[in-house]
Amino acid sequence: MGSVNMVDKVTADITAKPLPTVTLRETIERRSPWVDAVRRFRRNRLAMGGLVVFGFLLFLAISADVISPYPYDRVFLNLRASTLPGVDPQHALGLDSSSRDYLSRLIYGARTSMFVGLLVPLIAFSIGVPLGAISGYLGGKVDFSIQRVIDIATAIPPLLFALFLLSLLGSGLSNVIFVLAITSWIESARLTRAQFLTYREKEFVTAARALGAKNRDIILRHILPNALSPLLISFTIAVPLAIFAEAGLSFLGIGITEPTASWGKMVGSGIGNTIRVYYHLALFPTVLVALTMLSFSFIGDGLQEALDPNRSQ
Repeated sequence: MGSVNMVDKVTADITAKPLPTVTLRETIERRSPWVDAVRRFRRNRLAMGGLVVFGFLLFLAISADVISPYPYDRVFLNLRASTLPGVDPQHALGLDSSSRDYLSRLIYGARTSMFVGLLVPLIAFSIGVPLGAISGYLGGKVDFSIQRVIDIATAIPPLLFALFLLSLLGSGLSNVIFVLAITSWIESARLTRAQFLTYREKEFVTAARALGAKNRDIILRHILPNALSPLLISFTIAVPLAIFAEAGLSFLGIGITEPTASWGKMVGSGIGNTIRVYYHLALFPTVLVALTMLSFSFIGDGLQEALDPNRSQ
C-alpha cells in the first residue's frame, strides 16, 4: 500500500506541474539547418559588413533618380564651375571632363554596376545549372555531349570572345550583359554537374526513384535543394566578377556607351594627362569598384562558413 501511495503522489506531482510548451516555430528553428546557417552568418562581422556595403550600393542603385542632385547626362555650361571637388557648393565632387556633375555620375554608376552584377550571374546560372543538372543526373551520352560543348567553350578565351562579340553586336548595356552571360555559364554548369554526380546515388535519391518519382521531381525536389549551398556561394563570387568584367570592357571603350554612367568608363576617362591634377576622376570610381568586389568577397566567405555542415552551431 505504501508503494502504491508513493506512485500516486509522484504521478500527482507530475500532472500538477505544467509541461513546457514548444511552439511549431521554435521546433523549426531548432531543426532547420538554414536557420543555423543564418545565425552563423550573422556572427561573421566581415560578412555582415559586406552585406551592409552591398545594401548601401543597392540603395543607391534603386533610388538614384531621387537622391542624385542632377541627371547623369546633364551638361553644365557655367564657366565658374570647377572640375575639382569641394570648390563649387553646387557640385560637391566637381564636374567631369564633359562638364557633368561627377557625384551624380557616381551614383548612377552604382545602378549600372548592380544591374550588370546581378543580372549577368542570373542569366549565366539559368543556362549553366540546367545543363549541369541534366548532365550529372542522366550521364551516358547526354553527359558526354554536354561535356564536349563545355570543353569547346572552355577552349575559347572569354575576354577575346567578348571583344569579338561586342565588335559584331556593338557596345551598349544590353549587349554587354548578353556577352558576359554567355561567356560565364561554364563554371556554374561544371559545379552543378559535380554536385549531381555526388547526390544521384545517395540513399534518399534511390528511395525516391524506387517509389516511382519522376526524374524531374528527383532533380528539383531532392537533389537540387541539397546542391544549393555551393551554388549560392558561387553566385556571390560571380557578382563581383561580372562587375569587374563590365568595368574592364567599359575601360577599354567597348562596354557601356555614353552618356550612360559606368564606373569602368569613368576610370578610363579619368586616366590621362590630367590625372595628376584631377586624380579624383579615376580614384573615386576605382575605390567604389574595389569596395563592391570586397563586400561580395566577404559575403561569399561568410556563406561558405555558414553553410558548412561540419561547423558547430
